[in-house]
Amino acid sequence: MKLICFALAVCLPTMVLAASAVPVASERALREECSAFSQAGMRDCLAEKAEASKKTLRRAEEKMAGTLARWDEDEKYVNQAKAKLAASNRKFARYRESQCDFATSLTGGAAGNAHEISRLACVSELNNGRAEQLRNAASDLPLK
Repeated sequence: MKLICFALAVCLPTMVLAASAVPVASERALREECSAFSQAGMRDCLAEKAEASKKTLRRAEEKMAGTLARWDEDEKYVNQAKAKLAASNRKFARYRESQCDFATSLTGGAAGNAHEISRLACVSELNNGRAEQLRNAASDLPLK
């Protein structure tokens, strides 16, 4: 009985977090969501998703910065974390651009909007994934 209680105490928080986590849609899933449209309509649909993901990421970055400002830690470490967050945000933007350029190159000589469709789906997926990372990191910090 003690073993069962211990196992539940250890596993339950992980199971609850896993059940409450919102999965980040992959590039493929995003393209499938917009596939009911013509190619131009699909591009417009993905442009809307990319714009929404930009806003989601911006909110997550702002929330993380706000959380760091209220973090119950020595000021020295708070300032270090703020500086590292700013650097990480800049490096993420460069990574996203490079990764989505690479993903777009895999469409080869595709015609029409295929290159832009690939780029927009990539941007959306990476922005949403980064926002989720920031939300998870912020949720673990003890606040003042």
